Amino acid sequence: MTRDELEHIIRASADVTDQYEFIIVGSQSILGPIPNPPQVFTMSAEADIYPLQAPELADRIDGAIGEGSQFHQTYGYYAQGVGPETAVLPRGWIDRVHRVQSAATNQRVGYCLDLPDLFMSKAAAGRDKDREFCMAMLSHRYVRPEAVLALVAAMPLEEGAQRRLKAAIRRWAKAVEVQGDDLPQA
Repeated sequence: MTRDELEHIIRASADVTDQYEFIIVGSQSILGPIPNPPQVFTMSAEADIYPLQAPELADRIDGAIGEGSQFHQTYGYYAQGVGPETAVLPRGWIDRVHRVQSAATNQRVGYCLDLPDLFMSKAAAGRDKDREFCMAMLSHRYVRPEAVLALVAAMPLEEGAQRRLKAAIRRWAKAVEVQGDDLPQA
């Protein structure tokens, strides 16, 4: 997905829901702080999005411009209507979002996660694709290990889960350090 495609999804989500502000979580949130990231970060054809003031309207987004919709068939990318509970995020994340607003969004606003917050949400999800995404973020130096390790305490996780998250981040950082530029690019 490209930044232009994300802007289109914001505009289309606004048309479907009659809302003004949206939160974008998931990997394509990277397009806020980094409009033109390397291809490793833009392979997904979906943007996870919900209306900030009316998250319950995410179902409308899914139905109108979601996977398998006419929108998806026409453009080759789609929105996945999600909810605030979809991403586990550190306290204060909303104060660090990156605003995406332009003529291409019809002046509607998409808030994309700050890079360390995006990293933490993917790290907390812990799937293979999330680990690969996090390692690519470390490899491209979009986040520093010490910065994301410091955020673990702000994650709404129990103590054991926080310990496991710290251990995983340390392993990934070590692997990136050892492999350097030879790290597989997710």
